[in-house]
Amino acid sequence: MASYLQIEGISKSYGPKVLFENISLNVNEGDKIALIAPNGTGKTSLLRIIAGKDKSDSGGKITFLKDIRIAFLEQEYSYDPDKSVMDQVMDSSKEFTSHLDDDHLFDYEIRVRQLLSSFSIPDPSIPMKSLSGGEVKRVAITEMLATEADFFIMDEPTNHLDTDAIEFLEDYLTRARCTLLMVTHDRYFLDRVCNTVIEMDRGSIYTYRGDYENYLEKRAERIDNYNAETEKVRNILRRELEWMRSTPCARTGKAKYRKDAFYTLKDRAEDVYRTTQVSLSDLSKGSRLGTKVINCKDVSFYYGGKCYLSHFTYNFQRYDRLGIVVRNGCGKTTFINLLTGNMFPDDPGILTGEIDRGESLRVGYYHQSGISFDEGQTVLETVNDTHLLGQFLFTHDMLSTKVAKLSGGEKRRLYLLTVLIKQPNLLILDEPTNDLDIVTLNVLEEYLREYKGSLIIVSHDRHFLDRLVDHLLVFTGEGEVKDFIGKYSEYREFIKETEARKKAEQKAQKEKEQKKVETKPSQSEKVKKRKLTFKERKEMESLEKEIEDLTNEKEALSGKISSGLLPYTELQAASARYAEVSDLVDEKEMRWLELSELA
Repeated sequence: MASYLQIEGISKSYGPKVLFENISLNVNEGDKIALIAPNGTGKTSLLRIIAGKDKSDSGGKITFLKDIRIAFLEQEYSYDPDKSVMDQVMDSSKEFTSHLDDDHLFDYEIRVRQLLSSFSIPDPSIPMKSLSGGEVKRVAITEMLATEADFFIMDEPTNHLDTDAIEFLEDYLTRARCTLLMVTHDRYFLDRVCNTVIEMDRGSIYTYRGDYENYLEKRAERIDNYNAETEKVRNILRRELEWMRSTPCARTGKAKYRKDAFYTLKDRAEDVYRTTQVSLSDLSKGSRLGTKVINCKDVSFYYGGKCYLSHFTYNFQRYDRLGIVVRNGCGKTTFINLLTGNMFPDDPGILTGEIDRGESLRVGYYHQSGISFDEGQTVLETVNDTHLLGQFLFTHDMLSTKVAKLSGGEKRRLYLLTVLIKQPNLLILDEPTNDLDIVTLNVLEEYLREYKGSLIIVSHDRHFLDRLVDHLLVFTGEGEVKDFIGKYSEYREFIKETEARKKAEQKAQKEKEQKKVETKPSQSEKVKKRKLTFKERKEMESLEKEIEDLTNEKEALSGKISSGLLPYTELQAASARYAEVSDLVDEKEMRWLELSELA
């Protein structure tokens, strides 16, 4: 197995803060690796250095296998808002396409169009400025996947994607014969795509072969072993401490060596591994909530000629744990603003029906675009509570750090704290998992499981929703909202079963109609038997050859589709051709039967 990437001794610091130092790792062909580390420890910086977008402070060495093609997906995609989607992709990928001949360039354009269509962007001529944040992310991923690179480097690929897009990307990467190194907080995505987890922890790299559960188990074993070793060192230290106390200061050189060893032991004995956790016990109570939360009766809302909500009736209850499922651009932010009364007063749209809010209602709203800190303030000036900041992973030496110096995940964590410390009794979280590391997410989940207020979560993180909500409001389009009782994974399974049943019903209906055609008296039965004309005989001979060729093609396509070896775009094209060939075979066999009856 070829080594695709070797990293030796790279480091990165920002001012006095050391992100990582002398990091070394190896990536082999076929590895699909998830890189896990707390926010602020340099995951994005490491990926950028590997991709050649940044440099190591200490020099170090990064070696890729010769002639492999590399594609890098950054968290933020730079684009020209006035360009069309297709022009944006083609212009941004000039480095890749510049060496392609006309045939290969045409193939690349076809792949781009197919991927855009699979990501629900069927019209590549629309301008980039008309796209939502999630759609921009799909364009960025399309540009990366279309290169069919040997090695994909991806920084939070599922951020801002809806579930359909996540599942398509998940399926594509699972099938693709590629090597992958990515940072992700999506634990279901990680489990289905990756075969290796690499953890950056306390300046060291640890590699775990297997899925996320295996990583958690082996990591716990590593920490237990480390702490057990620490306990052994403490026992030795106690004996050495007795020797130090009972021995005069003036000793031989050998005693001096033993004294030096004592201080080394002392440092090691004090190094107990404590997994950093967010403790939110002081915040989980929330303020007291009355029996009425928010009651909606026959609510409809129109804005700019579009229906965002149609005859919606629902009474939100105390201790509701509700998930909102909606595709990008279908009005979930508008819906939340209606619930909380935060619509723009200068252009309120058309609202009918009743929205009645409880008198004791206190809303805490964490939303994607909610960060509006004074970047010049320190962490402590932003949240003036050292105890809570410490519980929320802001160590004492970070309190004087300017907000501008925080990582994206650290800013999200600070913003979340500003929402929670107000002790709301209705907590609304809009995509809270974006930019938070897995460690923080696990503890946040534990806090929310103990939360004593009403909870509304908008998220495409399937693991997060499965752990926290017991029913869903599903936006199906045109303002319609349906209530689904159950967990999110149960809803996805229900959707897949429903779609499979519809396809089976359509197939059965088609076969029924085909059978009617076959049993209907043919034209040859209505007229007197006659010989085939010369033209009909030639047609029949031609049909026999065409049916044979199409049948062979159908069998070959079936073999390719079931092999599991095709890249997703080729699999998609093969499936479409298989359906087309099947219809042609049916059509030509029917015509051949008609002619054979005449003969």
